[in-house]
Amino acid sequence: MNILITGANGQLGSEFKEIQKKEKQHHFYLTDLEELDITNFIGVNKYINENDIDVIINCAAYTAVDQAEDEPKIAQEINVQGPEILAKSAAKNACKLIHISTDYVFDGNKNTPYTENDIVSPLGVYGSTKYRGEQMLISSKAEAIVIRTSWLYSSYGNNFVKTMMRLGKEKENLKVVYDQIGTPTYAYDLALAIISIINSGKKLNRKRSIYHFSNHGVASWYDFAFNIMEIANIDCYISPIESKDFPTKTVRPFYSVLNKSNIIKDFDIKIPYWKDSLAVCIKRMKK
Repeated sequence: MNILITGANGQLGSEFKEIQKKEKQHHFYLTDLEELDITNFIGVNKYINENDIDVIINCAAYTAVDQAEDEPKIAQEINVQGPEILAKSAAKNACKLIHISTDYVFDGNKNTPYTENDIVSPLGVYGSTKYRGEQMLISSKAEAIVIRTSWLYSSYGNNFVKTMMRLGKEKENLKVVYDQIGTPTYAYDLALAIISIINSGKKLNRKRSIYHFSNHGVASWYDFAFNIMEIANIDCYISPIESKDFPTKTVRPFYSVLNKSNIIKDFDIKIPYWKDSLAVCIKRMKK
């Protein structure tokens, strides 16, 4: 298959650079803004048509949560207009589309894992635009699914793991919030899950249009940071604090654990425990 990756320089997109070394039966077209502007319908449609694309994996997104409050137009273009154009092009060229979304579509007021059918109530511009992007795919004629994920990290790009490791080497003590609960997700595991869905050959959106994926288990940001230091063997004390002591422009969901039973059942996905995947990632980073 010919697989188009948008946002290929981001955390998830970069993982497909590793995946393609093993999945030699597929040809990957790794693109970022320089090669393909997903907000340009003519350019997107031409690229898909000329390269005979079978599957689009949309990893492109505006993900600066706080900055989105000051740049709602840019967030709208990338997170809403982009998916809409990809969906129209996918439908026109009869190719599949897998779109990545976020746990930020929820307000975090639950205390049990969110299912795909739970009420959506984003708290800021980022979550709102990602939700509207989902709706563009769901309402389109494309053979498409949305995969929501949470707390993504990787050996590529900028992320919480890299930041904690850098700060942990610079400081003796770090303060991290303990009252926001979710699940860290290793981007490589998500990339593998997406390839498993493609390799299954199943028709997308046959049963449902939205799926949830994260690693197994539950953690606070404090737990996440503590385990980063422990696994990386960094001598830095992590102090737990409340969210009110670390104010941000956008309110984060206090609880965003995702129920993954549907993606496991429909595609027979095997999901690792978050601490095990964190150890794999840190080992990979140290190399």
